[in-house]
Amino acid sequence: MESSVPDFDRLIHERTRLGIVSALAVNQTLTFNEVKAILKTTDGNVSVHARKLEEAGYLTCKKSFEGRMPKTEYSLTTA
Repeated sequence: MESSVPDFDRLIHERTRLGIVSALAVNQTLTFNEVKAILKTTDGNVSVHARKLEEAGYLTCKKSFEGRMPKTEYSLTTA
């Protein structure tokens, strides 16, 4: 009997990207700073990994301003 191993999407299963997807799975949206705090990582790490997920269609990124401060919010797509 052959055992079937599911195909994992390496894009999602990298540690930081999996953390982003997991955090968004239990939160409808999260801001950049919330993701950074949850994962205890750097601005650059969140930015690079979120962009890869966005390019692959796994999350959306909405940029706006609150007063004069930029605000970035992430949410999962149906993918």
